[in-house]
Amino acid sequence: MNNEALQQWVERISMTFFGRPFLHHATFNSRLKATGGRYFTRSHHIEISPHQLTVFGPEETEKIIKHELCHYHLHIMKRGYQHRDADFKQLLAHVGGSRYCQSLPERAQRKQQPFRYKLICRNCSMEYLRKRKVDPAKYVCGKCRGKLLLKSIDNESST
Repeated sequence: MNNEALQQWVERISMTFFGRPFLHHATFNSRLKATGGRYFTRSHHIEISPHQLTVFGPEETEKIIKHELCHYHLHIMKRGYQHRDADFKQLLAHVGGSRYCQSLPERAQRKQQPFRYKLICRNCSMEYLRKRKVDPAKYVCGKCRGKLLLKSIDNESST
């Protein structure tokens, strides 16, 4: 599916479920991985993650589009368009949009393995688990003050 087909799809959903036209642009953004879509308050444009469409199909993507259109129409009408607003929650339930999108498999796998790096002391072999990559030259072992070696837990190779 390309951006033109997405634009027509969003316009059709807007007229069918909201009874109002969508007058701005809807595009795919392949960089969106943690979220299904975005609504921009300044430009009123909508971006949708193509990964949601390929992994979960058109039904889930339609729920994401409805979610973003709730933001869009409520913002245009100067009503509560944020997630915490009652207007938003009521409209979302009325049109059948989803409150949250499903996690992509690669992101869910990353959450299951919280530690990705291991710092190992060269003197006493003390291990320190880390979620983020750090520069081992900036740190020393808390036990013996020895130098540290950084290893990736995924493939156990030194970096």
